[in-house]
Amino acid sequence: MAIRVNLDVMMAKRKMSLIELSSRVGITMANLSILKTGKARAVRFDTLDAICRALDCQPGDILEFTDDSFNNENHNDSL
Repeated sequence: MAIRVNLDVMMAKRKMSLIELSSRVGITMANLSILKTGKARAVRFDTLDAICRALDCQPGDILEFTDDSFNNENHNDSL
C-alpha cells in the first residue's frame, strides 16, 4: 500500500504513550496499535479528527503517500 502511517512518530514527538492516546481519543489500545503499525485498511474521519486533536497535529503529519513504484520508475528513467 502506498499510504504510510506515521502515528508512532507523532506520538514520540508529543511524548505520548499508546495508553494516554487511547484514553484521550476514546479508541481501544488494540485498534490504535493496528493503526500505528500500518495494518489498518481504513480510518474514519472522526477517528483521524480525534487523533489530530489529541496530538495537536494535521492529518498529513500522520498519513503519508509514498508510491514506491512511481519513485522507482522515475529514478530508472533518469539513469
